[in-house]
Amino acid sequence: MQTMFHYNWLVREEWYQWCENIPLEELLRKRTGGVGGILHTLFHIVDVEWSWVRILQGKDDFQESFEEYQRLEKVRQLDTNFQPEVREFIRSWNLEKENNILYDPQPDGSIVTDTWREVMRHMIAHEIHHIGQLSVWAREIGEKPVSANLIGKELGHTLPKI
Repeated sequence: MQTMFHYNWLVREEWYQWCENIPLEELLRKRTGGVGGILHTLFHIVDVEWSWVRILQGKDDFQESFEEYQRLEKVRQLDTNFQPEVREFIRSWNLEKENNILYDPQPDGSIVTDTWREVMRHMIAHEIHHIGQLSVWAREIGEKPVSANLIGKELGHTLPKI
């Protein structure tokens, strides 16, 4: 599981680098599907990852709007600010945590329960899903997308230092 988080972080960084060569209006342009556009999707990926980690730790969720982060530098800085806590949580993962239960109160008063294992794997799949959307949008504007290939990324079994 740690390898997949590491993969997601490497690919996300490659997308940030890709965005450096794209005009801001293209990064902000509303697209079909997803949460809106390229930069908004990167913000959403960061927001969701950190929010789930916070929820699993019993801490307050991140509640800021994309309206305050409509520049690549701001989204990258937000990611940089969240990374130490996220990486430490992932680094400290062990089999004992797999069966912990998350009790998720719903607006109708019901409570949904999920194992932490399910939540963690959802977090991984969530980012991969959105990376696929970014790839489609890159092609729509005539740009080559970042490779989603896991092979060749030289991913070990340990996470990089913070």
